[in-house]
Amino acid sequence: MLQTKVTDLLDAHNIPYRLLPHNEPVFTVDAAAAQRGVIREEMVKSILLRDKNRHYVMACIPGDARLNPQAVQTHLGGDWQRLTFASAAEIQAITGYVQGAVSPLCLPDNVPVIFDHTLAHFTNVNISTGDPMAGLELKAADLIRLAKAQLAEIVQKNHPQITTDFNTL
Repeated sequence: MLQTKVTDLLDAHNIPYRLLPHNEPVFTVDAAAAQRGVIREEMVKSILLRDKNRHYVMACIPGDARLNPQAVQTHLGGDWQRLTFASAAEIQAITGYVQGAVSPLCLPDNVPVIFDHTLAHFTNVNISTGDPMAGLELKAADLIRLAKAQLAEIVQKNHPQITTDFNTL
């Protein structure tokens, strides 16, 4: 049985979960969903952002959504400026996870966690165990509570696709 700091934390808090092993390492939402036999929407993308002063924040969104870093910055307030995506080296150094296998759990205390508010409406969600060879499924409410997550609207809004009819030009 796979054991990581994430599974240790869940076990220590008696939080039920279902381990979802992979046949091969996965580093994308699509690959993880396929290996786990779950839908993309229930996957939680955990994205580490940093501001210009090297403060870090973990933003978590549904697997089929795109993050709006400006919405994260707005939620955090005036002390946070110009959020950008953390590099693979920063992800490893700050979280202890490799890029593509990041969990929103077991993060340093000075890294706030913000979940898109839509995740609170899910019954179950899927996260990484921190090991690219397995994920896990647990109740969304348990994850939000254990991650001490703030809820905010942080996904990009869908924009209508611009199409051009070349016959009218």
